[in-house]
Parts: sequence; C-alpha cells; structure tokens
Amino acid sequence: MMRPGFSDPVLDAQSCFRAVLEAMSRPGRVQRLAPVLQPPAPLGPATAAVLLTLVDAETPLWLDAGAEAEEWVRFHCGCPIAATPAEAAFVLATGTPPDLAALPQGAEEEPEAGATLIWQVAALEAGEGWRLSGPGIEREHRLRVGGAPEGFRAAWAAQRGLYPRGVDVILCAGETIAALPRTTRIEEG
Repeated sequence: MMRPGFSDPVLDAQSCFRAVLEAMSRPGRVQRLAPVLQPPAPLGPATAAVLLTLVDAETPLWLDAGAEAEEWVRFHCGCPIAATPAEAAFVLATGTPPDLAALPQGAEEEPEAGATLIWQVAALEAGEGWRLSGPGIEREHRLRVGGAPEGFRAAWAAQRGLYPRGVDVILCAGETIAALPRTTRIEEG
C-alpha cells in the first residue's frame, strides 16, 4: 500500500517551500519543517517534504534510496527518474553523495541549470562544526553536519571556483533542513 504524502498538499508544500527559501537565504541556519510525513525507508520526513515540494514532472531526479522510495516519489511527484546523477536536475543522496564534479554545473549563460543535491545526513547542529561564510551570513555561521564524508569540503571548494556555475545543497536530517548555496565558503571549525 502506498504511503500518503502531505495531508494538505497546497499548504504543506507552501510551508516547506518557505523553509527552503529561508534556508537558502541564510546558509547553515537550521530550519524545522512543520509537515509530519512517514515516507518509506530510508527517506526521512524532511527529505520527503523537500522532494514533494521541489520535484515535479519536469525535473529529472536521481536517487539512491531504493525501489520503494523511488516508487513513492514517482507516485507523489510524477518526476522522471534519471539513470545517472549527471542527467538529473535534483540528486537525492541518502548516504554518501555523488562527486559534486559529476553533477550538472549549469553554464555561464544558464547557471540555474546546475543540480540541487538533496542530501540526507545523520544530524544537523548549529553552533559548532564547519565555519560558513559568504552571502546571507553576516560574519560566520557554524554548522555540524553528521555523516559528511572526508573529502566533501575539498570538493565544495573546487566547485566554488566555477561560480556562477555549481551545485546547491539542501541538507536534511529528521524534521530539519539547512542549505549550502554554491556561494557559501566552508572551512573546518
């Protein structure tokens, strides 16, 4: 039996969209999502809410979450499933994310064609961890990302040199999200 999506698709998607916009405009700030979802494993509630809000019939999605999650996303979002991360507008990683350099980076004339990585992590905690700086951050902000692989910061620094091209990241943990727009600098805390 198919698990339900949002109980109120319009209001829940609007609420989640506002939280995503807030997260993107204030990089590293943890946002709590209101909609309570019980998606199929391994999807967490925030991950599922972001998918239901952003992914649609015109945005190819690549995911590593397994057949049941893929069926759920297809049913609720109507999105095409990309064969590789390089073909996707949205990339869902529930484990180690694909190499950022392998994702669509956009073009100088169309930087918006860069992929958005929706990355489900073990935990998000403000106040410690990485030092974030850049647009939307007054001085610096600290964010600990539980489960980030060793080479992520180096891959992030490499893609920053491509600006305005690049990949944006939405981090999801439990019922919370945070974002790393491509303009954000990450340093070890």
